[in-house]
Amino acid sequence: MTQSSKQTPALTLRDVSHVYPNGTRALDGVSLTIPCGMFGLLGPNGAGKSTLMRTIATLQTPTAGDIRFAEIDVMREPERLRRTLGYLPQDFGVYPRVSAYDMLDHMAVLKGIAAPADRKTTVETLLHQVNLWDVRKKALAGFSGGMRQRFGIAQALIGNPALIIVDEPTAGLDPEERNRFLNLLAEIGEQVVVILSTHIVADVADLCPRMAVMVSGRVQREGAPPELVNATRGRIWHKVVCRAELTDVRNAHELLSSRLVAGRTEVHILADSDPGSGFALANADLESVYFATLADARR
Repeated sequence: MTQSSKQTPALTLRDVSHVYPNGTRALDGVSLTIPCGMFGLLGPNGAGKSTLMRTIATLQTPTAGDIRFAEIDVMREPERLRRTLGYLPQDFGVYPRVSAYDMLDHMAVLKGIAAPADRKTTVETLLHQVNLWDVRKKALAGFSGGMRQRFGIAQALIGNPALIIVDEPTAGLDPEERNRFLNLLAEIGEQVVVILSTHIVADVADLCPRMAVMVSGRVQREGAPPELVNATRGRIWHKVVCRAELTDVRNAHELLSSRLVAGRTEVHILADSDPGSGFALANADLESVYFATLADARR
């Protein structure tokens, strides 16, 4: 279930910061404009992504900054945003002995759908949409990880939200369930604002026409993936080395990644000009953008 075909308003964040009581600065002046469609928020664990998602979802109040969704001032009118929000947190808990149908029906009541006939239509439509109709009477405890995530999306879609947040949704899913889940998100994201927060580069590459890379509570890069890839061209170099050379490469260059290839190690480094020593220019991709952003942030 999604919004009608009318244009969905953008989400705007301006200088959003959050400092926890112990002094940890989880968010540091985050400014973003997120339009209708899929938006990828990419970053390593500990980058502040989940803090930002909880802040947008009105589960915590930032120390400073401004968040607006169309005419809604999120800080001053959190209840108003919640009426048009769907949220799938990183740790989505359910009552394990309850069936998928009964749990969705209960959540529909909590979302304000009081009429039994309306709830029946809503629940049945959602179960079909997320391909869980055949297991609607099965207890959630018996669901696979991917089925639980699809159920999580179903509950997030109750009430036709205009803003949907999914936090690390594919972590731990097998390839088949991951593809099924990402296809479902792509369908949903055609008509509403969907924020996909993840540390998995492929999730963003496969789905998102716009994205941002977040490191240490700050947005380091933002734009369309092809634009960000183009901006990285000419800075990523690669070479196959033996294991004994790896330490020398790490000491002499900005090492981005290393992986075993046929028993030897392929390394990628970041350099603004030809580093010599047998390195060749590597093809730029979104993974290169990600690793280069991490390296630039460390510097």
